Amino acid sequence: MRVFFYFLTLSSLFIGCNSKSDSLNSKSGNQYITILGVAQDAGFPHINCNKNCCKAFYDGSESKKLVVSLGLVDLENNKKYIFDATPDFTQQLQILKSNHLDNGHVIDGVFLTHAHIGHYTGLMYFGKEAMSSQDIPVYLMPRMKEYLKTSGPWSQLVSMKNIELKKLNKDSTIVLNKTLKVTPFLVPHRDEYSETVGYKIEGKGKSALFIPDINKWELWKKNIVEEVKKVDYAFIDATFFKDGEIPRPMKDIPHPFIVETVKLFQNESLQTKSKIYFIHLNHTNPALKEKNSLKDSIRNLGFYFAKEGANFSLD
Repeated sequence: MRVFFYFLTLSSLFIGCNSKSDSLNSKSGNQYITILGVAQDAGFPHINCNKNCCKAFYDGSESKKLVVSLGLVDLENNKKYIFDATPDFTQQLQILKSNHLDNGHVIDGVFLTHAHIGHYTGLMYFGKEAMSSQDIPVYLMPRMKEYLKTSGPWSQLVSMKNIELKKLNKDSTIVLNKTLKVTPFLVPHRDEYSETVGYKIEGKGKSALFIPDINKWELWKKNIVEEVKKVDYAFIDATFFKDGEIPRPMKDIPHPFIVETVKLFQNESLQTKSKIYFIHLNHTNPALKEKNSLKDSIRNLGFYFAKEGANFSLD
């Protein structure tokens, strides 16, 4: 009983600093990251889903969730970038333009993580059937570059110069300007068509990790706990809450369950835990809901959930 009371007391302390908001709403300076989407590749509501999770959208009790993406806004240099080109690309680019920076460019650069549908298919809107853009910089790894160059319809974007492919190399930093840097790093995932990367984004004063997709943490050559400690924010894969969430063998779609990530960080300080913002949530994940007791239980331990529209200063 004493242990249980202690947990409740501790939880109430955490509630005071976590339950009010999962977001930092102030742009707080000239360089910042903005959350443009939080859902897994197929978004929310999910196609052909008749479960209660998606019925909640159709009956009006839950809002639509866009597919996971980050915007990177640099007001000092009048530039804006986006991480991943999702099926919701049109709306997300408009959000960047209307709410953050209208500099006359649809986007100053697109950084891709890998070749799964939620992370690159938005590039189609740059094609001749849509915007028919000219030389939009797309930053990508070698296998991803080869895939787009040689596979239709993506190869048409290259041949018609709708996009300009900018090759990245693992652990090699791209310097966007004197105070803004981006570094890709390999992570284990289902790499049918391309390798998969996460990104470290570094601004004038703060930095962030973006790892929307990864297999289990123990399969990664790096230590996620130590990597989180090195940055100010960590937007990391939270596709599923726990095992058994969907009616198929979950070993076939390996992601770190939220409960597994929480366990890895259980002995870390509140300062470390509070850097984590769970992102890339499947439609079945109870934490995708606006209000949920399981989601609250994770917040009460010191963690956060990424929320569309939240901004994170890099100054």
